[in-house]
This record gives sequence, structure tokens and C-alpha cells, in this order.
Amino acid sequence: MKKRVAVIGAGSWGTALAILLADKGYDVCLWGRRREYVEEMLETRENRDYLPGVKIPYGLQMTWDLEKSILNREYIVLVVPSHSMRQMVSQIRPFIDKNAVIISASKGLEVDTLKRMSEVIKEELHESMHKNIAAISGPSHAEEVSKGLPTTVVAAAPHKEIAESVQDLFITSKFRVYTNPDIIGVELGGALKNIIALGAGISDGLGFGDNTKAALMTRGIAEIARLGIAMGAEPLTFAGLSGIGDLIVTCTSIHSRNRRAGILIGQGKTLDEIYSNTKMVIEGVRTTKAAYKLQKEYNIEMPITSELYKVLFEAKNPLNAVKDLMERGRTHEIEEVAVQKSWHC
Repeated sequence: MKKRVAVIGAGSWGTALAILLADKGYDVCLWGRRREYVEEMLETRENRDYLPGVKIPYGLQMTWDLEKSILNREYIVLVVPSHSMRQMVSQIRPFIDKNAVIISASKGLEVDTLKRMSEVIKEELHESMHKNIAAISGPSHAEEVSKGLPTTVVAAAPHKEIAESVQDLFITSKFRVYTNPDIIGVELGGALKNIIALGAGISDGLGFGDNTKAALMTRGIAEIARLGIAMGAEPLTFAGLSGIGDLIVTCTSIHSRNRRAGILIGQGKTLDEIYSNTKMVIEGVRTTKAAYKLQKEYNIEMPITSELYKVLFEAKNPLNAVKDLMERGRTHEIEEVAVQKSWHC
């Protein structure tokens, strides 16, 4: 019997995942918010705004009717912006089968509550469904997944059987899926790397080189892990696909919308100017605001995040932000090593 899957969100990532699942022979329904746009996709079999040039298989159903997309589905894949997640789960809750597996494929934090996406989903669902919540993350640009280019991600859930169910759902010969019980670390890695990708883009926009970007990425993953561990994540998760893996691809790829936005900021554009010229959600902007609050709440030092916050929301000149980062007081690279190991004098 075919697995019945709903993919909620017809942006680039939602469309790519829906195509992947439909190509596996599943009964897949992709939901899009705007009726006129879904009708256009049905007619052209293409998502021209978000995934141009990629053909949508005829076996993939598409609708703007939420109830129709959700009813009798075994898996619900949520691919909506972080700021829309709570409202979306509240809307679909009456239609979700009590045994359905709910999968977050969104990378972000809710700014007002500072919650991860699985926490937001959990708060909006009945307690009996909490064990069925999972997340999928990793270095996976929609443009490449939709073309069948080899990609590897991680499925995370506190319950092993749910993580393995999600693994089985998505895995193909071109889309490899690992499992990880550390949903905290997997979600934080996927969300917080967008902050560093903005910084990498700014570095490129300012005309800096490979040395700068390598330092930014390395120190970036250090502060991501620092916050993540304080929030209950496992340290090794940040050395994996949803940590350093996703960080590398988002900081270096031409497909990265966060990096592209950073380049424009480095070239002198404002956020308003950038938003006026794109239909894409730039998750790193909201995530920077959330992470800035979290570092204060947990009393964690995150200098890159702090400087990016000032650039984005306090109109600080990016060059001054770089100067302040470079002129910070001297410190050890890895504090724990410096404390535990004795120095030879």
C-alpha cells in the first residue's frame, strides 16, 4: 500500500521534497497557500517562482485546500516559514490523523517565544501526538535535490521508531538519510547556521577573501555549539550534517538565499531594499534576532551573532562590525582545552 503524504508549503524546499516523495511512488499532495499559483503549477507542471525549470511529475497532486491535503495522510511534512508554523499547525490540527507522523522541514526559531519548530508544533497538538514529531535537516538545497543530485540529511526524533520511519520515508539512492535522537541539536544547527551564512555573504559583499570566510565559519560553528550545548544539545551533533555540513553549504553556495542577502548588505543595501526584490523568506534575519535574545537568556558569548544583530537592526556599518570582531580581547581558541590541559613553560 502506498504511503500517503501531505507536504504543506509550496516554496522551493516543499516542492523539491514533494517531487522526491512522488518519484518514490507515494501518494503525495502538495499544498500551496495561493489558489491562483497552485492552479498555475497544475497547468504548467512547474513552480516557476521558486523552482524554475524543474518539472513536477503528473503523479504529484497539488491543492490550495488545507483539509483536502491533510485528511487521511500518514505523514505531514511542514515546510512553512518559522513565523507561520504555529498558525499553520493550529489550522491543520482538526484534520490530522491521530497516528500521523508530523515532520518539520523548516529551519528557524519562533522569535517571540524563542522556541524550536518541533516545540511550536508540540504546543499546538494534543499530547497523544507528541511522540510522533520529527525534524529533517542537513545540507540540502532544493535546487539540487529536485534534480536528483546526491544529497545527505539527518532525520531527528526523540523516539527511535519515529526517526527510522522518517528515514525510510525519504531515503533513496540519491537522497541518503541518517538518524539522530538529538532533535534539539539538529534543529538548532539548521536554524543558527543561517546567521553565519548572512555573515559569510556580508564578507563576500565587502570583498574579503577565503581566509575571512574560513575564520567566520569556524568561529561561527563554535558559538552555535556553545549555545546549543547550553540548551541541551549533544556537542557531536554540531560536527554532523545539520551542523558543520549545513553551515558549509549555506555559507558557500550560490543557491543560499541567506548568503545572497548578506552579499547585498555588504554592498550597502538595506533589508527593506532586499525584501522588496525577493519572494524568498530569509530565515537568517529573524533567527539572528532570536539568537541574540537566547544568548542573553543563557548568558552565552556569541560575538558574531551580536555584531550581525547590530548590522541588521541597529544600522551598524559592516566594516565597523568586522573591526570590532577582530579587535576583541585576546582569548583561547577552545576554552575547555586551555583549562584542562597544562601549558609547557
